[in-house]
Amino acid sequence: MDAAVKAVVLAAGKGTRLQTEDNDAPKVMRLACGKPLLWYVLDAISFVDKKDTVIVVGYKKDEVISRFHDYAFAVQTEQLGTGHAVMAAQPELDGFDGVVLVCYGDMPAVKQDTYETLVRTHLEQDNECTILTGEYKSIESDPKITKDGNEGQGARRCEPHVDLPYGRIIRGKDGNFLHIVEDKDCTPEQKAITELNSGVYVFRSKPLMNALKNLKNDNSQGEYYLTDIPAIMRAGGARVGILKRDLGNEIIGVNTLEQLAQVEEILSESRC
Repeated sequence: MDAAVKAVVLAAGKGTRLQTEDNDAPKVMRLACGKPLLWYVLDAISFVDKKDTVIVVGYKKDEVISRFHDYAFAVQTEQLGTGHAVMAAQPELDGFDGVVLVCYGDMPAVKQDTYETLVRTHLEQDNECTILTGEYKSIESDPKITKDGNEGQGARRCEPHVDLPYGRIIRGKDGNFLHIVEDKDCTPEQKAITELNSGVYVFRSKPLMNALKNLKNDNSQGEYYLTDIPAIMRAGGARVGILKRDLGNEIIGVNTLEQLAQVEEILSESRC
């Protein structure tokens, strides 16, 4: 890619619901097909140079750093939200005037083509921010349903699911982006919106740094939400675009042992 690109990979989480008596590894170090979840993410964004890829670490950071020692690192000393995690990476972005890809270390199924298309779309549309979104109707998996619709094991079908912990994309009457509403804050009407925020973004570096200065934590969680940044940028006159793709299972993040098993099955068919 000709443009100057850096990546910020959020990987500081503990992953409480993934921990067992014999495994207290950081979330991104949990294994799928014998490799850490973070390995798949870094492999998919390998078009960004390792020295330009900043991994934000926190819980048991030394375990992550020792495994991926040839990358750049930033430390999030407290887990105060996704926006706070990006703030932790600011020193590594100081003086940088290119574009910044922000993604998650616990989303191992996102494909390289998806990341590259997001960056390319951002550059072609000359956006300050570009959001990757997907429809929920193609995400849900049911291992008990075979391809022909009969009960069985090992096959999946895709169908709508209304109980998904993803923010909803709010658009205006003109179809343009307005803001993101977190799932837990959605009204019943907003819950019915099928366009989901993947949590993956590309930003111009300097507008992102300016927007982070205006990020507040005046919410019920007391956290700094990265999801607030696009609306902050839009309010300041920035161009915010959306890349809407049929993400299917790519959008799945790993927060539970069940999701870990699901992701491992997905990866075993494509990348293991």
